[in-house]
Order: sequence, then C-alpha cells, then structure tokens
Amino acid sequence: MAVLLLPGGAGQADDPAVETVRMWQWNVAGWTMNDGSATTGMVKAAAASIKERNADFAAFNELCWDQYKAIQATLGNLGWPQGASFSRFAAIRNEVAATDGACGGERFGIAIFSRRDIGSAIQYALPQDNDGGVHKLLCVSPAARPHLRFCTTHITTSNEIIDGEYINRKQLAAVLGHLQTFHDAGDTVLIGGDFNARPQYSRLDTWYAPSLDVPNNGGNTGQYRELDDLEPACPGIGETTVGEVNGKGKPIGLVPPCNQRPKIDLLFARESAIVGSYTGDSLELSTACGGPCSDHRIVVGTVSVRVQP
Repeated sequence: MAVLLLPGGAGQADDPAVETVRMWQWNVAGWTMNDGSATTGMVKAAAASIKERNADFAAFNELCWDQYKAIQATLGNLGWPQGASFSRFAAIRNEVAATDGACGGERFGIAIFSRRDIGSAIQYALPQDNDGGVHKLLCVSPAARPHLRFCTTHITTSNEIIDGEYINRKQLAAVLGHLQTFHDAGDTVLIGGDFNARPQYSRLDTWYAPSLDVPNNGGNTGQYRELDDLEPACPGIGETTVGEVNGKGKPIGLVPPCNQRPKIDLLFARESAIVGSYTGDSLELSTACGGPCSDHRIVVGTVSVRVQP
C-alpha cells in the first residue's frame, strides 16, 4: 500500500469543500472466467468487498448484464439505495451483437455503483478498434454532490494503428479530453478502470503529473496522480493488479522493473484537487469462486479532494 502526504491537509475535516472518497475497482472477467454466470461466487465476493471497504464508488469492467443486476440486488440487500438510482451500466457489446458469444448473448460492458443516489450519468463512445464492440467512458455524479464525478473505462488491448495512430493511444486521449471538459466546467473528477497499459508506458505520460519523477516512471506531462504510484516496493508503478494467468489460462510472468506481474488497473485523481494524503492498494486475488474469480485483482484507494458545493 502506498501513502503520500501532500501539503494542505490541515483543517480539512472542517472544510465542507473537501470530501474524502473511497474508490474500488475490479475487472471481474465476467465472461472469460465466470461464463456470464451470477452464481460462481464472484457477485458475493464483490459485494462483500465493497461493503468491507465502505466504498463510495465501485467500478466494474468485463461485466455481464445478469451479473450487474445481481450485484445491484446484493448491494441493495446490504443497505445501498434501492433500484437503479445508485448504479449505471454501459454496454461495450450489446446483446446478440457479440460475435464471440460473450455473456451468452447478454450485454457486456462496464458499470459503476455509488453509495449515494446518482444524480446524473453520462457515457461516451471511444474511438473504435477492430475487435468488435465500442469501448466506453462512463461517469456519474451523486445527486447531493453534482460537481464530484467518478468515471470508469476499459481501454482496448489492441495496439493496432488505425487512421495513422495507435488505437489505444487514441482511446486514452479521448478519455483525457472528456475529463478535461469536466474539469473546465468546475467539476472534480476521479477515475478507475482497466487501462491495459503499465504506468511506465509512454502512452500514460500525458496522464501522470510531472511531480511523479522517479527512475521507474519519469518524463510525465499530465495532471493526475495514481493512488498507488508511490508504493515503496515499486515506486512510480505500484503493486501488480493481475494474476498468474490471464482469462484464457495463459501464464503471465514476472516483469521489470520490480520483478512482479504487470499493473494495468489504475485509480487516478487530479493532482490539483488532492488535499492531504492519498492511499492505494491492490488486494490479493479473490479465490471465492472455487479458485480465482478473475485474472485481475481488486484495487482500492482513498483520496481527499476539493469539490465545489
């Protein structure tokens, strides 16, 4: 777990403009490792973890529609707001449009759950790859805090050049553009998702702020800090977020710079909004499904940010 202390934290508990937010993110491999089922143990494991961590926002990637509805019901039974007011789903592949049979013909995509009623939600289509479906950015705001936005995305695994540019870079740039639009409108934006890029990759230099300048991760020009980016075991990177094998059972080996498996699931906060300390952590791989529930770990983070009333 990384903990960074920034100046300006004094008196934040008495400042109504400062809000401490607990973020939770999991790529659940809803199809590749759970066969679209809501009864493998993944749904219960996810809801239990969200409750244990007292998350304010929980983001899911690779989630099937029936799994989404089951998580919604389970969290409702645990005391979260009832109905669709506290959750939103964005389809990357729609029912029957999935040529690879993902989710057995159900919708397949990303989702956000909020501990407070959602006042507004918006989704954006990202530049399209050639792998089928349309990747999305999904953002929500609590009804009681409209200038606080939490977003999630799942960036393509493709490194294909489309219209003269790498498609993964185009998607990352598109997400940044939408976040910048929110910021320019006076909103404080947080985001968690599967970025399919390791922190030291050059395509994330426009994300990380120049204040992160360590041997493992330098040359940054962006506006954000990742909540595990000063993990002592791997400064500038953080802890791995994937398991020993991917969703298709292929081994994932240890890699430089810290001799660990890659980190690709990230939680970002805009540096200029951060007040005081922030923390990030990658939890041990969940084995509540008679084995691993996913090839990704749950990642959690806590950050205090300044938000307009």
